Amino acid sequence: MSLEKKLHERSGSTCELCRSTNELRAYEIPPTTHTAVEKSILLCDRCLEQIENPEAIDMNHWHCLNDSMWSQEPAVQVMAWRMLNRLKAEVWAQNLLDMLYLEDDVLAWAKANGEGDSDLGQQAKHMDCNGVALQAGDTVVLTKDLNVKGTSFTAKRGTAVRGISIVHDNPEQIEGRVNGQQIVILTKFVKKTN
Repeated sequence: MSLEKKLHERSGSTCELCRSTNELRAYEIPPTTHTAVEKSILLCDRCLEQIENPEAIDMNHWHCLNDSMWSQEPAVQVMAWRMLNRLKAEVWAQNLLDMLYLEDDVLAWAKANGEGDSDLGQQAKHMDCNGVALQAGDTVVLTKDLNVKGTSFTAKRGTAVRGISIVHDNPEQIEGRVNGQQIVILTKFVKKTN
């Protein structure tokens, strides 16, 4: 029996990630040393195109991982983990990733192609409202009046915040001093100054 026939049998002739029945093909999960049904999944053209071309990702399409990540097939778990890692800037994807448990050998396989590595070059960057990268120590200006939670003051638009700190686990937040208090500020409400 061919690889594709075995995958059709295992999956019930549906895409193992999104459950589509259109234009299905066998996909060997890299890195591969030999062709095996355990190292492959059945994918529709839409999933395959987005896996192979990350610039073409339609985030709404991947909500399907909410179901497929619970598959008992390690190959499906690996691809769900890899796609959730690509999408982890989205809150829903990070939440699913936090829930997903993989056995040690399956997790090692999922990471084998470099997906999910969190070295500095791959960390999410902090960007101001104009898309300019922010770094610790920069000076920014508020672009909107901000009510500061837990205090009785409003940080006014145009206020300069000098020597900001980066919130490492959230690329949408920075910290800085306003009116003598250290506050968390959303990056979409600041503009970097020269």
